[in-house]
Amino acid sequence: MSTKSAIAFLLVGGIILCSCGSGRKAAEEQVANLQAENGQLTTQVTDLKKQVSDLSTQSKAATDQLSSVNTQFDQYKKQCQANEAQLKEVSETLQEFRDNMAKLMERLQEAEKEFTDKGLEVYSKDGVVFVDMKDNLLYKTGSAKLSPQGKQALGNLAEVLKEFPKLKVIVVGNTDTTHVKGVADNWSLSTERANGVVRVLTKDYGIDPALLTAAGKGKFNPIAENTTAEGRAKNRRTEIVLNPDWDKIWDAVKMEGKQ
Repeated sequence: MSTKSAIAFLLVGGIILCSCGSGRKAAEEQVANLQAENGQLTTQVTDLKKQVSDLSTQSKAATDQLSSVNTQFDQYKKQCQANEAQLKEVSETLQEFRDNMAKLMERLQEAEKEFTDKGLEVYSKDGVVFVDMKDNLLYKTGSAKLSPQGKQALGNLAEVLKEFPKLKVIVVGNTDTTHVKGVADNWSLSTERANGVVRVLTKDYGIDPALLTAAGKGKFNPIAENTTAEGRAKNRRTEIVLNPDWDKIWDAVKMEGKQ
């Protein structure tokens, strides 16, 4: 081999060796880069797995909460339906009560028409019916003993009351301010007059005593001035208050609700 050939061979060999060293370094750098990227991807995958786990937990909690809300809503809906049904029953009962009170007024006015010009008045106020009887219809002046026409008027009243068993009856005696001899005071007289009406209604006409209440207000419930004879005559009266027995009405509503 000539000298020129040997030099060329050495140069080529050097170039080849240099080329191999440079490629290896590049490959090593690429591997390092890939490893770094792989590490980042692994970290991202771990983070994503954690996020998925958190979302799954949140989803389960939301599902449980939704289930609880649905249960509460169903219970609320059932309660609303029950309340609506009960409200309907109450409304129907109240309407029946209004109809009955209108019938009661009509029946009383018809039954007592012969006494309307003798000191008896039937009227309604705030859903309550009143039968107002002046003392000249029921009693003699200063007496608690009922007159025959007073008993007849009470008999007519009793016949109507038997048609309306859900009524409570309050009998209230009233007087003027004039003191009556032979009695302790006008309060006693008004109370005894109310008691007399209750006795006749129960003993003579068979009205249930549990529905009746007697009370006396004496001179303390005037409807006119006591300074004139006409005013005192208006104040001497017995009021019979016909009030619904709300306990019985409500019991009826509750019984309908259980059916």
